Amino acid sequence: MKTRQTDIDIQANLKELATLADDQIDTSDQPEIQDFSRAQIGKFYRPVKQQVTLRLDADLLAWFRGQGGKYQTKINAALREFMESHAKMR
Repeated sequence: MKTRQTDIDIQANLKELATLADDQIDTSDQPEIQDFSRAQIGKFYRPVKQQVTLRLDADLLAWFRGQGGKYQTKINAALREFMESHAKMR
C-alpha cells in the first residue's frame, strides 16, 4: 500500500516546481494527449450570473414553468441562443 503525501509535502513540491523553468520539469511519466475528439469545450466555464427583475408575458412564463424544473435556466438558454444567432448575423 502506497503512503499518501501530506498536504504540506504536496505544497512544498508545488512551490519547488513553481521555481523551475518549464523545460526543467520532468513530465515523462505523463503521456501527451493528442486525441481531443472527446474534449468538451466550456465544460468547466460558468458565466457570472446577475440577478435582475424582468417582466414576462404570463403565458410565456407558464410555458417555461410547464417544461419542468429549472425554468429560469431554460429561459437563460433560450435568450443565449437568440443572442448568439443574432451575433452571427452581424
